[in-house]
Amino acid sequence: MKHLILGTAGHIDHGKTSLVKALTGTDTDRLPEEKARGITIELGFAQLELPGGIHFGIVDVPGHERFVRTMVAGVGGMDLVMLVIAADEGIMPQTREHLDICHLLGVKKGVVALTKSDLVDPEWLGLVVEEVREYLAGSFLEEATIVPVSSRTGAGLTELKTELARLATDAEEKKSAGPFRLPVDRVFTVTGFGTVVTGTLLTGSIAVGNDVEILPSGLQGRVRGVQSHGSKGDKGSAGQRVAVNLQGVEHTEVRRGDVIVPPGVFRTTRTMDAIIDHLPSAPRDLKHRATLRLHSATYEVPAQVILLDRNTLKPGESAFAQLRLEHPVLLLPGDPFVLRSFSPPATIGGGRVLDPAPMRRRRRSTEALHLLKALSGDNDRLKVALLVDQSLYSGISIQEIVIRSGLPLKRAEAALTPLLSDGSLLQVVREPRIFLGKNAFADLQRLLLGEVTRFLQENPLREGIGKEELKGQLPKRSDSRFFGPLLAMLEKNGKVVTVRDLVKLPGRTGAPTIAQTGVQERIATFLQRGGMEPPTIKELGDATGCGEKELLGHLNFLVREGRAVKVKSDVFYAPDPLGAIREKLVSYLKDHKEITPTDFRELTGLSRKFMIPLLEYFDGEKLTIRVGDKRILRKG
Repeated sequence: MKHLILGTAGHIDHGKTSLVKALTGTDTDRLPEEKARGITIELGFAQLELPGGIHFGIVDVPGHERFVRTMVAGVGGMDLVMLVIAADEGIMPQTREHLDICHLLGVKKGVVALTKSDLVDPEWLGLVVEEVREYLAGSFLEEATIVPVSSRTGAGLTELKTELARLATDAEEKKSAGPFRLPVDRVFTVTGFGTVVTGTLLTGSIAVGNDVEILPSGLQGRVRGVQSHGSKGDKGSAGQRVAVNLQGVEHTEVRRGDVIVPPGVFRTTRTMDAIIDHLPSAPRDLKHRATLRLHSATYEVPAQVILLDRNTLKPGESAFAQLRLEHPVLLLPGDPFVLRSFSPPATIGGGRVLDPAPMRRRRRSTEALHLLKALSGDNDRLKVALLVDQSLYSGISIQEIVIRSGLPLKRAEAALTPLLSDGSLLQVVREPRIFLGKNAFADLQRLLLGEVTRFLQENPLREGIGKEELKGQLPKRSDSRFFGPLLAMLEKNGKVVTVRDLVKLPGRTGAPTIAQTGVQERIATFLQRGGMEPPTIKELGDATGCGEKELLGHLNFLVREGRAVKVKSDVFYAPDPLGAIREKLVSYLKDHKEITPTDFRELTGLSRKFMIPLLEYFDGEKLTIRVGDKRILRKG
């Protein structure tokens, strides 16, 4: 069985609903208000089976200009359109607007049903056929068959079904591969079952037991039941009209415009890059920063249009633009959309999504326009190369490449392979796979090498910079996981040497000059003379004439040489006095088993300024263990 969606289009009172009833026996006007007023207000649905295993889900749309937003919601999943034109009236305003909308949303084929043909004489009917054929010239229905029909007498219905069957033979079914995506066009409750949503399944298959996520709200539930084309079953597939019974979701929590998807697979957006077409029939130029209604799938959202390479878009022109949406919606690359003005309400254009998760754009940026041109084309390798290159220092994951390019995972990986082989880009994180362009990778290497050089110039007595400190110099937008591969490449190329936690320049020892050696000798002497209460940093600075930063550099050098011991950030000891304190402490603990701060002060005669840092130092050295306010010797 081949499943396709057939949608109606056309002006109000041209007989769309009557024609659907004549074809299927189903009256798609189900609301009391529709019955009372004699016009279609909401989307209607019917089924039509034709010989040859053809099954149409029919979506009947309202024709009144006030309900164009509802009409657009019904066009999104159409495979074929049945443009309905009344023979006694001919081309009317909504005929034109509906045809524009179908074109903008990517409908490629259809048939023209010339209804109420029994109300006109043959000569008039011939004139109307000529008028319609002339009007359709240049449109996607230019070669469509025009079938005169009468819903009242049944004339032409057989010919119309024959033409629909012929069109269905050549039409492609929607692909069932990939995750399911079901835009909701109707929500209601069924006693004993709860919430039911309906829509045209755009991709994938949805089955009983599937967990689902409702976007944009993020609400989650489970599929309790599925009906496809009016028949109960276990699942529905892409291209079918489905009704899905949701468990764990109240009907007030879902509305038209929501999308049912697998949990965690898709994400919504409030910004997207697109190519937009301004209809030749649009009444005026489209200005930069204009706010319009954007319609796609079954939702509408106010959107500000940022023209990227011009200030105005004239009727009949196309351009790249960024659309900033008032609230988040689900959009994927390739999704078509319609743009309508607020006042007066009219369809003025539409387009196709190129990048649903773009970076911030500078208007008239050559790089941005180059990327969008690639995304609108068919060169997978160029798309991937530019996405990676323009991610700059942030890098881009394989998942992000798939989301932004619209390429299936296998095609994205196939495009990556030659780029990795020729070194155009590098994989810098294994899981998740994250890539950097070769220029960005080289820039980050230069940045890190520059930071090592700068640090050692400012700290001439240091052998190297700590790895963690160097990692902190990466740009904020870079992933800290890039540090390892960058450092490894610098080492491989002989630019740096790593020793434990230090990153050094090759051949650098941090040896002091003769003058620096003299200063260090004086510092070591002052520490030795200070004994158990050595001079403070300020006192050492006053005695040597060194600033604090320079003095700390000398002290840290002495520590590395084993000629000083760092007890605290501002407390340094000569080794001998510190060793004497250690011996006293160990001897006391062997005799008394424990020591309090008061005992330690009486033992050493030290002030609190030195006593507490020393006790904490010995804890850190694993000599003692603190138990409450006492210390004991660490065993072993």
